[in-house]
Amino acid sequence: MTDNPFLELDRQIVGDIYTSAEMLETLGVLCDGYGSRFAGSPAEAGAANYMKGKLQAYGLPRVWLEPVRYLGWRRGNSAMDVLNPVPRSIPCITLPHSPPANLEAELLDLGDGAPQEFEARAADIAGKIVMVTSQVYPAGGRRWIHRNEKYGRALLAGAAGFIFVNHYPGYGPATGGIGPDDSAGGQALIPGFALSLEDGAYLGRLIRQNGILRLRLTSDDVCEPVTSYNVFAELPGRDPHAGVVMLGSHYDGHDIAQGAADPASGTVAVLEAARVLAQYVPPLPHTVRFALWGAEEIGLIGSTQYVEGHEAELDRLRFYLNMDMAGALDPKDIILNEWPPLAPIFEAYRAEMALQFGVGQSLSAHSDHFPFMLAGVPTGGIGSLSPSRDGRGYGHTKYDTFDKVDLRGLREAAALSARLALRMASAAQWPAQRRDAASVQAILDTPDYREEQELFRQVSRYYAGAT
Repeated sequence: MTDNPFLELDRQIVGDIYTSAEMLETLGVLCDGYGSRFAGSPAEAGAANYMKGKLQAYGLPRVWLEPVRYLGWRRGNSAMDVLNPVPRSIPCITLPHSPPANLEAELLDLGDGAPQEFEARAADIAGKIVMVTSQVYPAGGRRWIHRNEKYGRALLAGAAGFIFVNHYPGYGPATGGIGPDDSAGGQALIPGFALSLEDGAYLGRLIRQNGILRLRLTSDDVCEPVTSYNVFAELPGRDPHAGVVMLGSHYDGHDIAQGAADPASGTVAVLEAARVLAQYVPPLPHTVRFALWGAEEIGLIGSTQYVEGHEAELDRLRFYLNMDMAGALDPKDIILNEWPPLAPIFEAYRAEMALQFGVGQSLSAHSDHFPFMLAGVPTGGIGSLSPSRDGRGYGHTKYDTFDKVDLRGLREAAALSARLALRMASAAQWPAQRRDAASVQAILDTPDYREEQELFRQVSRYYAGAT
């Protein structure tokens, strides 16, 4: 039997989490009370102050907000009209940070938008409106393809517009940001629209039947200065100069939905971990910090500004555990962002905690761990080592609502993160130190990540040249 030096604390933490309805009640307030909590909106600010009050009520001795100022986006009216061969209006929405549009052009259907599809039709893209699906593992592809990569390929190839078609039936259009990869936010360079599977399939049939299809895209969305907020709380360690363990999730959603699974299931799990650690755990050798990030969905802006503004403390960060939508993931594993020396530590924790979770190594550029990873901080997150290859499901649609999240998943995420934080903040030795820039770049230049990262570098240079 594996010895567990934290057995009594584990029992208190787990027992409280599994006999409390606190997380479900908080989730209800965030989703039904504050709605989408879209970045820079009054609802997002209201949610930030609500969570600040909750953390204070939980007894954390230090709770604060940090403003995040950037060029945000406000949805206006939008329309999509088939001009020929069959005049017809198509229900649509614009993608966040899409510029105002008044565009007429031919539509080019690139299927699921795999890199090889863009390469095969490269000569046909310029001046056209490119249409792709939201499928994240296109047929014949070897890796996950994000919406922003598809948009970036269309932009670099000279497309006049971009259409993102949900590949799930019955869910309507799926949203997602397309703005520049910049902590200041900003407007995308070509308009991006989203359609349901059913309407996208109709347009595809028209092209196949008639050989050519012309569309008119119009919109009056607005980019304007806004303020978001990062929310923080801390359990100070016994040594104020020792390291810091951070747990975090973003809390902002998209304006068309409540964002219950993504991200609020992770948000409430972070809050619950803060509650039980404050309730039962005495001061630990190292500080535990809790972060609720604003403005993630439209470019990781909250976490990126934090990393840029707190360079002096990054050397003290032992580990950042990202919990984006952790309460809705199944199974719940630990994914380290290419930190092999940490794998034995988490495997030992697994045995000590008498839990079954996988420990793996992977990296994605599309959540709040990434700015920390780029800065060399040891990072990882609660994720699934065997995720569905199909995609988000109802995520980023109007159907990501409170009823989609179950209490069991919330409890598992909160208990796992709280027990891991207890151990990480108690460990006398920690086998991971902050990487330098060359070491970070060496990871990004490995075959698993090189293609996507090079594409994003090209897009960044394109934006820099355009401005």
